[in-house]
Amino acid sequence: MGDLVWILVSAAVVNNFTLALFLGLCPFLGVSGKVETAVRMGIANIFVMVLTALAVWVLNTFVLTAAPFLRIIAFIIVIASLVQIVEMAIKKLSPALFRALGIFLPLITTNCAILGLAIFSTNRGYGLVEGLFFAVGAGIGLTIALVLMASIRENLELADVPDFAQNMGLVLILAGALSLAFMGFAGLFSAA
Repeated sequence: MGDLVWILVSAAVVNNFTLALFLGLCPFLGVSGKVETAVRMGIANIFVMVLTALAVWVLNTFVLTAAPFLRIIAFIIVIASLVQIVEMAIKKLSPALFRALGIFLPLITTNCAILGLAIFSTNRGYGLVEGLFFAVGAGIGLTIALVLMASIRENLELADVPDFAQNMGLVLILAGALSLAFMGFAGLFSAA
């Protein structure tokens, strides 16, 4: 059980896909304007990551044993299909969220964090349970990054920011600072 908790914490904090591995930057930079939207995008990513982990385990265990060279192509097809299913479900269940996420919902398809999850899970030899914990941890980490950035950006709307640091310039400076903070966790947990 300790290994599963470590996989979850490591994926969420120490090896945060967005702030330590720089995967999933498109939604991180694009959807992090409001906390509410960031939380919802994070939940959608967690859902897609869990489904991807399940699909990757099925593919690796039953389908790709004879043809491992087809892994990346199979992963891309499965991820694109899963995102389309999630997009249709969100459009049906919450049209307001669908409009709020806009173009960034279909961009989960090309989100390298999702493909990275599939590749990392395969390369690390995770089974079903480990892969699911890894997916949940990675999704939580992406959600943490989105919410942190959104909360900072919401607070900065009231601040007097110099002209040279407006808009995306400020977002990139904040992303760098958050990344440095999360990189510090690697040293903290490696000593333990």
